[in-house]
Amino acid sequence: MANTSPQDLDAFWMPFTANRQYKANPRLLVAASGMHYETQDGRKIIDGTAGLWCVNAGHSRQEITEAVSRQIATMDYGPSFQMGHPLPFELANRLVRHTPQGINKVFFTNSGSESVDTALKIALAYHRAKGEGQRTRLIGREKGYHGVGFGGISVGGLVNNRRVFGTLLNGVDHMRHTLLPENAFSRGIPKQGAELVSDLERMIALHGADTIAAVIVEPVAGSAGVILPPEGYLERLREITRQHGILLIFDEVITGFGRVGQAFAANRFGVTPDIITTAKGLTNGAIPMGAVFVSEHIYDAFMNGAEEMIELFHGYTYSGHPVAAAAGIATLDIYEKEGLFERTLELESYWEDALHSLKGLPNVVDIRNIGLVGAVELAPRDKVGVRGYEIFNHCYWKEDALVRCTADTIAMSPPLIIEKEQIDQLIERLAKSIKAVE
Repeated sequence: MANTSPQDLDAFWMPFTANRQYKANPRLLVAASGMHYETQDGRKIIDGTAGLWCVNAGHSRQEITEAVSRQIATMDYGPSFQMGHPLPFELANRLVRHTPQGINKVFFTNSGSESVDTALKIALAYHRAKGEGQRTRLIGREKGYHGVGFGGISVGGLVNNRRVFGTLLNGVDHMRHTLLPENAFSRGIPKQGAELVSDLERMIALHGADTIAAVIVEPVAGSAGVILPPEGYLERLREITRQHGILLIFDEVITGFGRVGQAFAANRFGVTPDIITTAKGLTNGAIPMGAVFVSEHIYDAFMNGAEEMIELFHGYTYSGHPVAAAAGIATLDIYEKEGLFERTLELESYWEDALHSLKGLPNVVDIRNIGLVGAVELAPRDKVGVRGYEIFNHCYWKEDALVRCTADTIAMSPPLIIEKEQIDQLIERLAKSIKAVE
């Protein structure tokens, strides 16, 4: 597609994209290596988003390429229903070395959306297995993003993801989000807002704890524009859920695999949920794959009855796909060999200082950061999202930088291999774009 025409782009209905706007002036990437993409017109674009929060080890890693090539030549596909092959077992054993103690079972999916719906189904089935089938209520949070399945958008709290898809799941409530104006320009974890966890206590008082199956939150909300948990918030959430027999699910599709400074946000915050959902960085974005990490006590609750009985009637054709598993193992090798989880912590202060140097630029109203995640929030114009999109567009076309816009928030999550000079370069290019767009 060297000389792309409108007809070349017509058949593909693009996801989460203003299709008519995009196809009038397409941004086409044709190659990638390390920290950079290459565009159709030959420009080198610094990747400030790790693709879509997923290419944590940098692009086109030879180790992953070779592992995938070997596996697809050896066995392209093997079923996981009543059959097995070695790689998902090996990958699962490797993965649970990085999860918090007690979370040691892995159910493989193909995406973050599938991981969330799987986690919700496991939570409901768990309570039924324990003789508490009346626990059917699910609680999410405003501004939460949990993928695009019906379960995920039901517990999610982004209005545009929900408004046109009917009534969704019944029996779902939402706590308030933790994005507070008094925490503007906080460096790292904000000080105020832990009291918002009282929303859960109010819901327990209203519905009865014995009707609530699970609470699902992102430890750090990514898609809504990098919303951080106030000091003590997650700890108190864990206390309340444990006290009332409610499962706590951490959606770590974005925060997993080193993004916030340890393997998972659960490790970073020292808060162990019952279930963790993941995807994205699991295979460095090379092959679609997700995983749900489950506490042993949940798994054990299913392991009753006759041995020939299927304990959980759930799964996917591609659960534990051999090629995806090969990519996952090779990705873990890179993370461990290069110490990329630890490297995030080493760069965190430098990244924070660089981000907060943007304070005082035109229309910048907040800056948020943790690990190698950052957000720059801008004052909206009369129409929300216009300024954010124009800065994103200017970064791409004029400054050769890829960032992400959510309404009027610019979010960044660069590959964990980024160097300090590349941080400087990325922030400088964003600064130029902010100044250029009034």
